[in-house]
Amino acid sequence: MDQITFHYDTVLSDVHLLLPNSRHLMARLNRVGQPVFISRFRILWDGTKQRTCDLGSPCRGEELDRDTQEESGRGDAKESETGADGGVDRDEDGGADGGVDRDEDRGPDGGVNSDEDGGVEPPLDEDGDLEVPRRPRQRLSERDRDMVYPILLSQARRDEEEEDEEEECPRDVIRIEHTMATPLEDVGKQVWRGAFLLADLILSQPTTFRGATVLELGAGTGLTSVVMATVAKTVYCTDVGEDLLSMCQKNVTLNRHLMEPAGGKVRVRLLDWLRHDLCTDADAEFGWTEDEVADLHDNTTIIIAADVCYDDDLTDALFRTLYRICNNLRLPCTTYLSIEKRLNFTLRHMDISCEAYDHFRHCLCEMQELRDGRTCFTVEQVTPSFPQCLLYERIEQLELWKVTAVPV
Repeated sequence: MDQITFHYDTVLSDVHLLLPNSRHLMARLNRVGQPVFISRFRILWDGTKQRTCDLGSPCRGEELDRDTQEESGRGDAKESETGADGGVDRDEDGGADGGVDRDEDRGPDGGVNSDEDGGVEPPLDEDGDLEVPRRPRQRLSERDRDMVYPILLSQARRDEEEEDEEEECPRDVIRIEHTMATPLEDVGKQVWRGAFLLADLILSQPTTFRGATVLELGAGTGLTSVVMATVAKTVYCTDVGEDLLSMCQKNVTLNRHLMEPAGGKVRVRLLDWLRHDLCTDADAEFGWTEDEVADLHDNTTIIIAADVCYDDDLTDALFRTLYRICNNLRLPCTTYLSIEKRLNFTLRHMDISCEAYDHFRHCLCEMQELRDGRTCFTVEQVTPSFPQCLLYERIEQLELWKVTAVPV
């Protein structure tokens, strides 16, 4: 797999365009032949933006720090050669070079060659050109070189390395299996900015979600569910498609080091927006149990969805599902929806438009105006003024909406 071929209908992940020099190890091919990568994202617990680097190779900032230390060391060495008063330290004979007379600096009469101004003549070659000494260039070792192509690891070797990595993985690193290029119907297997925006909200306001039972709709790779499990009690990570749900389950396993200290649990389950009931088939791999359905309806207070509105039919299905679930909940519920306002030029309008976003806003208005005597919905936009806790490009087109559902 030296090169990856992109077709005309390929959708690229915009998150990884920000980190073009990072290493993303290609772990395997999924069931439909798409390359699956493992990327690492560092949590900035203090909420301040830090330098970006690949966690598998030295940072550029670290190289600059080393260069600065070397320069500082050379400066200290120069200070040791000069006295406290700025003069050159000399030996007992008074020579600046240790008292050794160099023949090349002296003339035939034993004196030092000097120019008309009394200074020392610069070194010249046979043609009379100035000789400039050059510092030899250091060759980078193999581990310091950036990888150009992803590395395809054998499954057996990868399993062995994962066992070691799970023990040594830092507390502030999230590892996510994902794809970088898929057709439009498989974009849920990629990582998008909306998931990072929701993760920022969770990490910056942990008291809002602490100890809660949370449902995520259209979880994709499960990144937001993993972050939510660092503060919440139970997270139902839902989506559709066996291949995608298996990827979610894998990411939950990869990030147990983040969830176990807080005691949070992530349960990957099938939830099809086009169906009116939950899959409770005991033979289904990601089916619901009766106890989980009861727990969902009795204790859920938070619903989240990240960047799932890119098709009008799916957007309609999302809001129908949201309405149906909220009507079955016993407690008031708050829903957080993140969306990226994508600008496109359309021939129908002959102008820049955001049709998917416009339809999303229309659905929000309809939900707020809904009066059925069962649930009252309140919609408001949340200003993303909270600190950025993950390294990504938080563009102005990213929006966060809050929908509050209260039983009448």
